[in-house]
Amino acid sequence: MEETSRIPGYFKNKGILITGATGFLGKILVEKILRVQPDVKRIYLPVRAPDAASAKKRVETEVIGKELFGLLRETHGKRFHSFIEEKVVPLAGDIIHENLGVEGPQLRRMTRELNVIVNGAATTNFYERYDVALDVNVMGVKHICQLAKQCPNLEVVLHVSTAYVVGEKQGMILERAFKQGETLRMETELDMDAELRVARDYQQQVAGDDAEQKNERKAMKELGLARARELGWPNTYVFTKHP
Repeated sequence: MEETSRIPGYFKNKGILITGATGFLGKILVEKILRVQPDVKRIYLPVRAPDAASAKKRVETEVIGKELFGLLRETHGKRFHSFIEEKVVPLAGDIIHENLGVEGPQLRRMTRELNVIVNGAATTNFYERYDVALDVNVMGVKHICQLAKQCPNLEVVLHVSTAYVVGEKQGMILERAFKQGETLRMETELDMDAELRVARDYQQQVAGDDAEQKNERKAMKELGLARARELGWPNTYVFTKHP
C-alpha cells in the first residue's frame, strides 16, 4: 500500500508523453494521472491529425470529452478547461515518423521537458496490412527509442506490448525477452530489416490504380499472414508485436 501511495507523488512536476491516448488504455491513463496528480507538469498527446488545430479538436473529442473525465470535470468545475489547457498538449504526430513528425521549437521544448514516455500506440488488427503493421508496431517502437535518446531528463520509457507474442503455445510460459532473430519455429530466423524490405518491395509490386486498391489491400494482408505463419505466429498482429 505504501508503494502504491508513492506513485501519484512521482508524477508531480513531471513531463509525460503518452502515445495511443485515443485508445482504451491511453484514455484511462491520461485521466488517472490528471486526477491523482493535478501538479503534473505537462502531458503530451500525439494524435494523427493534419495540423495543430485538428489535433486539439481530436483530443477534445476522443479523449477529454469522454464520460470517463466526468469526475475530473466535477472536481475542477469552471476551471476544468483552463486546467486541461495548462496540463495537456495535443500534438499532430504519428509514431510511424521520426520524432513523431514533431519539429522545431515544439520538438526541442518537448524533449527538454520529458521525464516519462509511455508508448501505447499500436495497430491491434490481427489481419492488418503487413506494411501498416510493420510501420506502427515495429518502426513506431524504433522511433520512440530514438526520441527517448534525445531527452536529457528522461527517467522512464514504458512500452505496452501484448501477452500473445508466444503464439499458440500451451502450458506454463515464463515471461522473458526474445533474443534477437528468435522465432517460434525451429530452424528459422527473423531479420526485421529483411522483413521491411519484403513488405516495401511487395507493396510496390502489387500497387495499382484506384480500381485495384482493394486487391492491393488483400494482397498485403495475405503477405502479413504468410510471413507470420511461416515463422510460427498465428497472425500479423502478434508477429509484429514480438520484435
